[in-house]
Amino acid sequence: MILLVEDDDNLRELLKKKLEEHFVVETAKDGKTAREKLSKNNYDVVLLDIRLPDVDGTELLKEFSTSGVKFIVITGYGDVKTAVQCVKLGAYDFIQKPFNFELLEVTIRRALKEKRLEEENRTLKSFLFKEKEEDYLLETRSPKFREVLEIARRIANTDLPVLIRGETGVGKEVLAKYIHTISNRKDKPFVVVDCTSIPEHLFESELFGYEKGAFTGANTRKLGLVELANGGTLFFDEIGEMPLSIQAKLLRFIETRKFRRVGGLKDLEVDVKIICATNKDLYEKSKRGEFREDLYFRINTVEIEIPPLRERKEDIPLLVEFFLKKYGKKIKKETLNELINYPWEGNVRELKNVIERACILSTGEYIDEAICLSKKSVSCVEKMMEKLPSLEELEGMYLKFLYEKLEGDVDKIAVILGCSRRTVFRKLKKLREGKVHFKNASLSGGTP
Repeated sequence: MILLVEDDDNLRELLKKKLEEHFVVETAKDGKTAREKLSKNNYDVVLLDIRLPDVDGTELLKEFSTSGVKFIVITGYGDVKTAVQCVKLGAYDFIQKPFNFELLEVTIRRALKEKRLEEENRTLKSFLFKEKEEDYLLETRSPKFREVLEIARRIANTDLPVLIRGETGVGKEVLAKYIHTISNRKDKPFVVVDCTSIPEHLFESELFGYEKGAFTGANTRKLGLVELANGGTLFFDEIGEMPLSIQAKLLRFIETRKFRRVGGLKDLEVDVKIICATNKDLYEKSKRGEFREDLYFRINTVEIEIPPLRERKEDIPLLVEFFLKKYGKKIKKETLNELINYPWEGNVRELKNVIERACILSTGEYIDEAICLSKKSVSCVEKMMEKLPSLEELEGMYLKFLYEKLEGDVDKIAVILGCSRRTVFRKLKKLREGKVHFKNASLSGGTP
């Protein structure tokens, strides 16, 4: 949307009429009206006359140039000094009257393009799928998993919606990222919509974005995940958790590729590939009324089922080797065989956690003694629980064990506990005040 600030009535009406052939335009004839409109609305470009009846246009430029709007200054009193001053104050461009309308249109389109890129870059960082160390091995010795990868390769360059099914921890997001990476969309964004972490009342605005003033606190326009994924892939993780109130709007978007920002007045269109993932039986959920049946059939055009790790044991040695590389550790053959025969209810994620924990806890070259599987530890857990310890006592015992095992290395303890070093220091101080004895009480890693 464009705001035209011009005190000359004839010129203002003429420009408005010409600009409305291509853009949405509002006008202001003086500084006061312009200031009110800029405070309430979210404009993309402002065409600003410097000489206004009640205020110098540079004052508006100073006041609103940091809001993200692109100012194109128009004046009949132009000189180099004025142009330089306006650019320093944040103006996008400077045009002197009389001007060619085609030049003005080109300048506006350039400003609109730059503003959109700035909005995308500003918002995209927090939502883009970031490549992690978890994007491991798609090499496989398993015929079942080879078949999965073959289907992924065949459908990568189609625009058909894909539904990836599989238990927790099998790597559904990794497969979705793989499909994106080998597709003709690989240079465009891969945006993740985590359906388990977005509150229901925020889902629509996170997905489709909102306009300035759409609700209390909407002080500027925000692009939604759908818009950020334009040209690339939109991945709905655990779509079975999506609120029913949003599913109808998602269905319409998938069918039309059109959406409307919250508080917006016009439909916008994007080009995205839709990939969904779930660990639930969506068909059964739809029969119980917990998931829209029409949405289920729409996203289920191509279904890929990832086998659990216990059904592709051939890949366990490959995965173990991959996880060990990061720490430069080794594992003995008999322990590896034990891992191959373990059921792995948490699949690849559980295997990764077991190996990484063992790598951190082991002091030598081999990790075998530090491997802790739930079946092996049942007896020691039962023995520890016989005294019915409180949660605080359990935490104290575990912290004392880690402190002694890792020789007081606070950094490693923080990694294992998944908390900050400051939290570890605080918990250790609390234990000391309770007169818990620690050997080698000096702490490595410095002070908080």
